[in-house]
Amino acid sequence: MGDRRAHSGLPGPGGVSPRDLPSGGVNIYYNYSNCQFNNIGHIDNANFGDAHHDDTTRGGSDAVKTAAEGQVVSSSELDAILTPITDASYTRNRKISPPDSDCFPGTREGVLQGITDWADSPVLFNPDTPHVFWTHGYVGCGKSSISQAVSQRFGGKGRLLGSFFFYRNSGDRSRMVRFAVTLASQMMATIPATKSFYKAAVEADPTLLTRGTSLSTQMERLVYKPFNAAVKRGLIFKTLVQGPFLVVVDGLDECEDKLEVKEFIEHLLDFFTRHPSTPLRFLITSRVEQHIKECLNVAGVRLDDLVAHGSDDDILTFLETSFRQRVEKDPVLAAEVQSSGGGQWPTRDDLKTLVHHIGGSFIFASVLFKYIVEPSNDGLTPVTRLPLALDMNPGLDGLYIFTLARSQRLHHFSDVVSTLALLFQPLSITAITELLGLKMFEVLHILVNLQAIIHIPGTDERPVTFCHTSLRDFLTTESRSGRFFAPPSHHLYLSYRCSIVQDKPARENAAALYGVGNCGNHFEKFACLPPCWQELFLQTVDALYALILARSQNSLHFFDILWTVALLFEPLPIPGIAQLLGLKASAVSGVLSSLQPIIHISSDKSLVTFRLPSLYDFLTTESRSRRFFAPPSFHHHLFYCCLALRDEQQTETAATMYSVVHHTKHFGFFSSSEQEQLSASPSSQTLDAFYTLTLSKAQNVPHFSDVVSTIASLIAPLSIAGVAELLSIEPSEVVQVLVNIQAIISSPGDTDLPVTMCHKSLRDFLTTESRSGPFFISPSYQLQMSYYCFSLKLKHLLSSTQMMSPATQYSDRYCRDHWMKYPYSTSGPRFLVELEELFPPTQPNLIFPSLFVYSNFLQASMG
Repeated sequence: MGDRRAHSGLPGPGGVSPRDLPSGGVNIYYNYSNCQFNNIGHIDNANFGDAHHDDTTRGGSDAVKTAAEGQVVSSSELDAILTPITDASYTRNRKISPPDSDCFPGTREGVLQGITDWADSPVLFNPDTPHVFWTHGYVGCGKSSISQAVSQRFGGKGRLLGSFFFYRNSGDRSRMVRFAVTLASQMMATIPATKSFYKAAVEADPTLLTRGTSLSTQMERLVYKPFNAAVKRGLIFKTLVQGPFLVVVDGLDECEDKLEVKEFIEHLLDFFTRHPSTPLRFLITSRVEQHIKECLNVAGVRLDDLVAHGSDDDILTFLETSFRQRVEKDPVLAAEVQSSGGGQWPTRDDLKTLVHHIGGSFIFASVLFKYIVEPSNDGLTPVTRLPLALDMNPGLDGLYIFTLARSQRLHHFSDVVSTLALLFQPLSITAITELLGLKMFEVLHILVNLQAIIHIPGTDERPVTFCHTSLRDFLTTESRSGRFFAPPSHHLYLSYRCSIVQDKPARENAAALYGVGNCGNHFEKFACLPPCWQELFLQTVDALYALILARSQNSLHFFDILWTVALLFEPLPIPGIAQLLGLKASAVSGVLSSLQPIIHISSDKSLVTFRLPSLYDFLTTESRSRRFFAPPSFHHHLFYCCLALRDEQQTETAATMYSVVHHTKHFGFFSSSEQEQLSASPSSQTLDAFYTLTLSKAQNVPHFSDVVSTIASLIAPLSIAGVAELLSIEPSEVVQVLVNIQAIISSPGDTDLPVTMCHKSLRDFLTTESRSGPFFISPSYQLQMSYYCFSLKLKHLLSSTQMMSPATQYSDRYCRDHWMKYPYSTSGPRFLVELEELFPPTQPNLIFPSLFVYSNFLQASMG
């Protein structure tokens, strides 16, 4: 019949050509029509001509001959080389090597039958049947039980090539490092003929068993190729008669090596693409984690969501059978049931109520059953404990305490449990991890231990929920939960964490979105605590204040708005604050909206207030607030704002009423001598006197006149850095001037934000000589402003840089405007005198007054 490989699509032996194999083995595979076999009811009854069928198909052989040399290889020798994980298979002692799971008799029959039908379908006759079956679902839905049942079923048939039950935080059972050698060891026990091929592979490349070898290489050369080689030696008949072999991989999501998990899956699918006729199938169970989903949710993989099967009927069967067997085995319980009226216990309706409470979790069902029937120290019997379980709240307090106690020593236990209890909406494991600033495995370690009472979803992106709402009531009632109580003060920590995650780059993740929407809600809950409780967390409160304020400190007018809210003698709405400060309401609203976690604003018309009085204490205590400290001198600015608003004689508003009533209170923060000086002026001149008083405090500061005159003469506002560049001085020198006159000129906290006059009347004051006296700014200063702009423009033209600073952009745009504002018609010969009195240019060797004059005359004439 010739070479049948091309016809069948079956692969050749790994690393061994057909002519190197024993002739009987080759004849069996390539010319199996000549074989004689009798009564093949079991593979051991088949006669394969001259083939060594005992070595190929029986699992009890301790020694085999190699294909090439006829050398004897002992099993003990191979075991010493392999070092497999002995407690990773389905035969492990589940009591000491979890998970201790198995399907309860009569349950999950539909799921098991579906997997069995898939695994039994012959590969050669069902080419469209995927080699890989992925069963997924949330923690506690029975994935490991199904894996255990399937492994037992196919292990009994002699068709289980291997099984590996991953388990989190269990050394190499939670890693991929010994995954391939463990499967290879199990495969050699099931199919002894693979030993020779395995030994040949290791002898050819001793590095195969080292950690430096990739997982895909190990799987290819230690598992797949030896298996295919055994198939070609005669194993094909067993697969044709009984069906393909099966590998069960349970809990793949519990493997810590995510990159290796992806490598394993991708290589597995690639192998079956290259060798579609290999009689081998893989059953994989896991939660739906992203790194697994993106590899397995593809064509060529059969998917099965356990949640979609609905397990209420199975749970009812489990409870009904378990209670019945318990009554049959426990004479004391049977007598108690009989004395209570006999009949079925629990009743059918009681069982349905329990099923409803359980909500589809097999783990919760098992724990609830044990809680009802097993002895405890509460003095109750199963019959008297059942009504508590039916009521759930507070009937399961004992169950909750018992379950939580097992995990209370885990790191971050209290934070995770309290967070779950106090969240305003459920979050996924990923979001909880991000919100609390923990590592994924830390959160999972806690949750997995609590899976009897907490519903852990099948994917890290779906929300974690309680198996029953009574758990939240338990955790938030101190008299019931005791040491497990989720204190309301934890809302403060959650508010703090919400504020932190908002600063993360990925603003659209679930934790950040939750933080934006609920930071203020958690703080509001904390604000409901008695003041004596709040004082216990003063440091955390201060840290939260500083964090939230720091996020907005670079906003325009931030400090003016914040300090105004802090120092007002009665609260004002947003429009009132805006009118008082001479700002737009949108500017005030923009700053305050970012502070809503700590500042209460229900609407634009409502009064702006602090959520907690401690924010006022924080802002007015310099040792606590530091850069956010609202200095008492800011009352001078508020007094000035009140005067300016009152003199404008606007219609009556909240701001004008405040100005009339409270300006004298702000006036009280001046020194006695300052109050005397202001009080000596007529009411209409008080504002001018205030300007004079404020400016006189700074007139001896270096560059005072230049800084004030420049700010007053600017056509468009510049920042501190821009003013400094225009005047060819340092920004710190500008700041020194502004710090002393911040009551009348707004000095932002950021040198890149614009400096503005607090009120337009200050410019009128400075440009009216009869009012400002020594602080008068002459119109001729426009000539100096034009000269500054011209110098900066020329300096830029002579430089090699193309980027223009804000000051250079201002100069380029307004140099001619300042020149045109100079009153040439009235200055006469004074013009040249004033030109000679200009300060030296920024580059005296390159810029000359004559060039400056010629340039601007040229612009004027062309205008």
